Amino acid sequence: MKSNIYKLINSETSFATLALRIPIGIIFMAHGAQKLFGWFGGYGLEGTGQWMDSIGLGPGYLMALLAGSSEFFGGLMILIGLAVRPTAAVLAFTMLIAIFSVHFSNGLFMSNNGYEFGLALLAASISLMISGAGNLSADRQLIKAIKL
Repeated sequence: MKSNIYKLINSETSFATLALRIPIGIIFMAHGAQKLFGWFGGYGLEGTGQWMDSIGLGPGYLMALLAGSSEFFGGLMILIGLAVRPTAAVLAFTMLIAIFSVHFSNGLFMSNNGYEFGLALLAASISLMISGAGNLSADRQLIKAIKL
């Protein structure tokens, strides 16, 4: 059991991922907060759920709850560096759904509601899924605390 946990949370002893974790965590948290709480100009669960129903992602309320939760809580976990690999996998999956259900038909560029921003978040999520949390992370502290 310990070796499986170690494999899941261990990462290179580097500070490089911190430069990725901080902005990506903040961005995901902000987007999740729009969906869940209506903060930062978002529509909250009701409004986001209605929109998701309108594009065929139903039941809309549940899909809004799932997307918003993965983004908000996943962003928080990325930011603090806790369970970064599995969290990044969930966020990568969320971005794939967003890209192909909403943005792909609009082309690449954000100016046309394209998928370039979603693609950047997908790439960052995959990078964190591969690299792990690095130094200055809750994962690193867990490894030290339970002597994995």
